[in-house]
Amino acid sequence: MKDMSEENAGVDVIRLNGTDDKLYALVAPLVMNPLVLRQNNNYPFKTSNRYVWYVALEDGTVAGFMPVKKNGKGWHVDNYYVRDDRKEIIAALLRLVIADAEDDLLLTALVHKRHVEAFEEEGFRREKMWTHYEKMEYKPTLDV
Repeated sequence: MKDMSEENAGVDVIRLNGTDDKLYALVAPLVMNPLVLRQNNNYPFKTSNRYVWYVALEDGTVAGFMPVKKNGKGWHVDNYYVRDDRKEIIAALLRLVIADAEDDLLLTALVHKRHVEAFEEEGFRREKMWTHYEKMEYKPTLDV
């Protein structure tokens, strides 16, 4: 893995283990907020030691987070949050996730319909579509 943080567009992204005390302090007010849960279609946010959380901070305030679950097949992004649906926050989070993902592992994401374009801009491609989400897979385009 790279350094503990990476700056993108004025956003500092930090990486935390899914059971890190600092993670709970940063995201607890958001993951229990009814407005944030509603934005996530009322699905709860989950974590364990199999998760790595990427947390975007802007002026010391959490602007978004992206839990990534590691399993035998690869990495999977699910149930993330981005304040005001800002593309630059999504991009900052995804850039560190992608940098950390190993070349031989699959990187997939369950993406809110409203964020599909932002994920596509970072190299994700649509795999399956549902009513509120799309399953996407990281497939960078190779410049020839």
